[in-house]
Amino acid sequence: MVRMAGEDPGDDGLPSAIPGSDAELASAVPENLTVSIELPATTHETPEDEAQLALGEVVATPGSVAPVVPAPGTGTVSIEVLPDIVHVADEETLSTGEVDVVPLPDDGELVSRRDRLRGGVAKSPESSAMLTSDRLLEPKRTKQRPEGGWPSFVYASSLHLVNLGDSAKVRERKALDARIGKRLEGGTRFVPVLTRKGGVGKTTITTLLGMALASLREDRIIAVDANPDRGTLSERVAKQTRSTVRDIVTHAAAIKDFSEFSSHVSRDETRLDVLASDTDPLLSEAFDENDYNVVADLVSRYYSICLTDCGTGIVHSVMRATLQRADSIVVVSGGSVDEARLASETLTWLEANNYAPLVRNAIVAINTATQGTNLVKLDEIDAHFRSRVREVVRMPYDPELAAGSVVRWERLKPFTRASARELAALVMDGLPTTRNA
Repeated sequence: MVRMAGEDPGDDGLPSAIPGSDAELASAVPENLTVSIELPATTHETPEDEAQLALGEVVATPGSVAPVVPAPGTGTVSIEVLPDIVHVADEETLSTGEVDVVPLPDDGELVSRRDRLRGGVAKSPESSAMLTSDRLLEPKRTKQRPEGGWPSFVYASSLHLVNLGDSAKVRERKALDARIGKRLEGGTRFVPVLTRKGGVGKTTITTLLGMALASLREDRIIAVDANPDRGTLSERVAKQTRSTVRDIVTHAAAIKDFSEFSSHVSRDETRLDVLASDTDPLLSEAFDENDYNVVADLVSRYYSICLTDCGTGIVHSVMRATLQRADSIVVVSGGSVDEARLASETLTWLEANNYAPLVRNAIVAINTATQGTNLVKLDEIDAHFRSRVREVVRMPYDPELAAGSVVRWERLKPFTRASARELAALVMDGLPTTRNA
């Protein structure tokens, strides 16, 4: 109830007189008006959930709190602290509040990376890992000049200030080079090149594959002519020796180092080494499984990759030794109906003789330079082999290859070299990177 000072309440609690006019109303209002309001006292009660969480001055580790279990029928969650693993804070620590702080090193002891680049000397000895290219070389010396028509023009026009990077074709070529140059560890990789039909370009494919590998890789590549029927692989490179696989077998015990072995091979401009087969058909027929293993053992000492130009006799003992060492295979097919069918039958024979993993990892090279290629549907042949092997590559016609003589890598058409490089990259993709020697 509100009461104004200076008024006497009547029986009903109202003022005894009510003025009838504005003047009387104004004179009836007292000069001092005091209003008093009585409100109930406010009491703050601690919520029940907060009261249950009041633990006092107790320090508990996270592992000392029991699992949280909601109380049945209520929304309250209780936490039980196990007393046997509760650690009460030290009174001295609580009173002083002191914490051990590891002091920072002085300004003179700190040497930033920028200071090191400017020649700053560190107080403590540095490890050899600190001698990085970023630290020792000027940035302009490590910046690569872009390759490609437009990026090179912009780079030269801007006085080497604007570097757009390599063109798309150059990046694609470098990516292919990286695949071909994949590092191999742990022994020689053997890749036979085979087919059941002669005259489809098996020796030519072996030569192109070897040249593509040798022109980009830094290790040694060799192509061995293991054709028992007088192969012609050595005629695809400039002949530098009259030695053959027969000489390797005969003098195997006397070959102690690479210089002695290299005297029996011919090397072309791409650094591909070629070991010829016997020129005498009678001696070639005598080249068997044991002889091939002798040659392969010596090759394993000095070469990283060995390509084997196999003969058409797929059941010959040399073929058995070749396939037992193979890490991947290349099957050559021509562009005619019978050549494609015989190449497919080669895959079937391999699958039937427990070489199915080699078939799944195989590469089929379709030589489109053979007769009849323009009369068949190459896309259908391509689709057939893709259903059976890992990848298919088409090798185009090239006048440099049509003569059947020495192959000059630099004289090949760009598309032929690109196809050979693609074949080499696919073969390298299927070879294991590491393997026990």
